[in-house]
Amino acid sequence: MPSGGGTFMSAELAQPSAFAADVTKTRTYTAAQTTSVPWYIWAGALAVTSASIGGQWDVAWHRSIGRDTFWTPAHMAIYACGVIAGIVGLYLVLTAMFGRSSYAARLREASVNIFGLRAPLGVFLAGWGGVAMLTSAPFDNWWHNAYGLDVKIVSPPHALLIVGIRAIDLGMLLLMLAAMNRASDAGDANFKTLRRLFLYLGGLLLGGQMFFIMEYTWDVMLHRVTAYISLAIAVPVVLATISQASRFRWAATTISAIYVASLIGFILIFPLFPAQPKLGPVFYPVTYLVPPKFPILLIAPALALDLVWQRTRNWRLWQIALVSGVIFVVVIFAVEWPFAKFLMSHASENRFFGTIYFDYNSRPQGYDRMRRFFQPDSGMTLWLGLLRASLYASISTWLGLVFGRWMRGVQR
Repeated sequence: MPSGGGTFMSAELAQPSAFAADVTKTRTYTAAQTTSVPWYIWAGALAVTSASIGGQWDVAWHRSIGRDTFWTPAHMAIYACGVIAGIVGLYLVLTAMFGRSSYAARLREASVNIFGLRAPLGVFLAGWGGVAMLTSAPFDNWWHNAYGLDVKIVSPPHALLIVGIRAIDLGMLLLMLAAMNRASDAGDANFKTLRRLFLYLGGLLLGGQMFFIMEYTWDVMLHRVTAYISLAIAVPVVLATISQASRFRWAATTISAIYVASLIGFILIFPLFPAQPKLGPVFYPVTYLVPPKFPILLIAPALALDLVWQRTRNWRLWQIALVSGVIFVVVIFAVEWPFAKFLMSHASENRFFGTIYFDYNSRPQGYDRMRRFFQPDSGMTLWLGLLRASLYASISTWLGLVFGRWMRGVQR
């Protein structure tokens, strides 16, 4: 009896620990399921990638061929972003509201309720972006029919389209960030994959910002104050947001490198495809797809900001923003001003820097063809303009720091 009783008691005592181990294993498995990289995040990355490629492709199409029809491959690549975002959003809303599986239950836990609909927060922002994009399509077509060929990036329909793409980009960033934050809390191995995707989308977001201010940062405009004010407003907010949200010490440098590498890729790839103008007048014979201009060297101020942010973590937010704004403008001016002179020189006339490519409607005596700066600034106009740019860069950085720190807590 003692022996048998001892054996019985040992087995009885062993059961709770085994049960606890099973519960722990189940919780770990559930956490892994919750924080694994779901298909809709990959689809979101694909959507934003499609819009980024399509945007550059569309500009190249206009510079090489002109506007022949709405149904160009470039336009289809752009609007595929809105379609994919719509599919992702509809799936997540329906699953969160009506799903009965354990996956649907976990999705509901990671969702918010807006106007009676349940889904992760990023879905609603991306959904609005998709509606804005699709609304801009007939608006853009009407604009061209009413006003003729549109040569501006920042026209009303284009602005609506770009804002819609930015909303989708930000919505997908929030989806990724929520999954990334949950993975971080659970100690999940997918955290690094999610952070890489987050940084990749951050690079595309930065590229989108630069696309929006393209007309003000054209190479012949880089000796004007307007270019540096535009950069000061558009860029630091993205660098600071992604840096704070990702908690990666080299985030700003990484997303700037993605922006630079992608544009260089376009410069090298686009001219490989034949193209011919379909609108006149033709002032320059084009037989290939004209690529974008060489990217702004944002990697230099981004690296400087990464180094500063690593050493100022205990500073007050306004102090970090003020110093960062000045550093951004000083570094980008010190790097880009002389580099712009190089781009105007014969030394840059090769396939890598892309200064040998011109639009079909580039006039022989135009600034682009003559490789001359457009109305360059100097003296007090230049220095006072750079001072204004530093103030704008500080405000832009502060907004990015605030928003990025808020994003750290996003779980839904």
